[in-house]
Amino acid sequence: MASKLVCGVSRSILGQPWQWRGAAADGFDAGFQADSLVDQLLMARGVVRDELDRHRTPTIRGFMPDPSIFRDMDAAAERLADALQARQKITIFGDYDVDGATSAALLVRLLRDLGGDPGAYIPDRLMEGYGPSGEALVRLGREGAELIVTVDCGAQAFAALDMARAAGVEVIVVDHHKCASRLPVAHALVNPNRLDEADDAAAHGHLAAVGVCFLLGAALIRVLRARGAFAARPEPKLIDLLDLVALGTVADVAQLKGLNRAFVTQGLKVMAQRRNVGLAALIDASRLAKPPTCTDLGYALGPRINAGGRVGKSDLGVRLLTTEDPEEARGIAAELDRLNEERRAIELMVCEAAEQICQAKANRAVAVVAGEGWHPGVIGIVAGRLKEKIGRPAIVIAIGEDGTGKGSGRSISGVDLGAAVLAAKDSGLLVAGGGHAMACGVTIAADRIDALADFLEDRLAGDVARAVDGRALKLDAVLAPGGVCPDLCDALEQGGPYGAGWPAPRVAAGPVRIVKADVVGNNHLRLVVAGDDGRRIKAIAFRMADSELGQQMLAAPAHRKLWIAGRIKRDEWGDRIAAEMHLEDAAWAD
Repeated sequence: MASKLVCGVSRSILGQPWQWRGAAADGFDAGFQADSLVDQLLMARGVVRDELDRHRTPTIRGFMPDPSIFRDMDAAAERLADALQARQKITIFGDYDVDGATSAALLVRLLRDLGGDPGAYIPDRLMEGYGPSGEALVRLGREGAELIVTVDCGAQAFAALDMARAAGVEVIVVDHHKCASRLPVAHALVNPNRLDEADDAAAHGHLAAVGVCFLLGAALIRVLRARGAFAARPEPKLIDLLDLVALGTVADVAQLKGLNRAFVTQGLKVMAQRRNVGLAALIDASRLAKPPTCTDLGYALGPRINAGGRVGKSDLGVRLLTTEDPEEARGIAAELDRLNEERRAIELMVCEAAEQICQAKANRAVAVVAGEGWHPGVIGIVAGRLKEKIGRPAIVIAIGEDGTGKGSGRSISGVDLGAAVLAAKDSGLLVAGGGHAMACGVTIAADRIDALADFLEDRLAGDVARAVDGRALKLDAVLAPGGVCPDLCDALEQGGPYGAGWPAPRVAAGPVRIVKADVVGNNHLRLVVAGDDGRRIKAIAFRMADSELGQQMLAAPAHRKLWIAGRIKRDEWGDRIAAEMHLEDAAWAD
């Protein structure tokens, strides 16, 4: 262990060791030579040396699998091609989050380009809940839909798909959520997380639903090409829809490895061209002065699309992403921006209440908190906030007037919350439930919430303990204070895009002493530190002023030296471009 410790830190102020990330533990060169930095970052994230060329600039061609490796993919593509050529009415049924909205928008836009006139249906979060209901599918069939494609939902919709089948409504399911051993009956069910998938298809289980829809689009175009459909009309450029794939992938916190990393890298390039008038309007409404980055997708664009499904009209996102009318796009984008502000206020109220309840259950491996009157549209965000604060999985449940709880959960690395929820559903604890390793959704009777908490405690306590015990701050390099500069930011970005499963580089700097420490904004700790070379670093620790880290920094004597660790970001406030550290931990150097 000692050889892998960074700066000799075995226990930081936040109580964790500092270790080299991944392959860097076996000899990372902290000198940051320009010709080796990107390779070092890639190898520290699991890329083997022989694969470096492919990963430096991830392309769709370099990572795209043959869509036919996925079960039911060819059946789905053939049926969609039949429907298009027979001019049948196709309806895309999407989830109300960003992944669902971008998945639905991708297929709507592609089918339009192929000569179709598809409809889109997004269920209301409060009135209809998650996923396809049998009533909605049958109603769509009665209204003329001859083929329905569910996207980002349907893998667990047994009763709904049975109702649709009995009514003669044909359904294709395109999803990425965990599947049970038994599958619902549909014309085709495309999902890389089917338990009966071969290894080459299952290796793409990290795809968001919008990524699976992109593969379906590729399969559909190939079928139509073989049928001679493009003899008299141009073949659509599927690559032009990568902006939607990038947005849905990042917003759904899908792991940015392999094909996903290629989707986001190339999708950001497409987005910068502003071809989608809805996305362009949303970028303007988000007050982004430059082409969006990966961070902007997750923290600026994604939340605004989500706001429609959380506290507004669920179909606003799809309408925005599929419109060709700039005036309509500006109106919808402005409404989503307003709803996002409303969502923030509601979220703050629910988050404060959830944290108070959680404090009384501090010994639980999985925090399960519930409250009456909480808005179900923000519980997923609150669960994520709570998970980050306590370092353990969290499920937040909003109890409705009828005594039914709608819950959303977020997990930590090494703890498969989605599988545990499926097990709870199979045991009869839940009305409905599903998800993936890092996130889940549940519907539960209020009087069963305590039983669910006990069930998760029994099932996951060991996994949580191992994950927490194995926690360490993973670092990519150690710098002198003068090394924290804008050029370093530019160099580090070459190993991106960064996100879930492909973490942004984290560095340590020091030794330094604290020149200034105060609290700003919403509980943020602001620091100015200086090294022996006289170089100063600005740093900020978001929402950590009342944490152990914040309290020790605020009380630290001016002469005492320490190491600081975090992520280096450009500081472009004002005329002078500098760099600052987003502080995540610190350790005393003496």
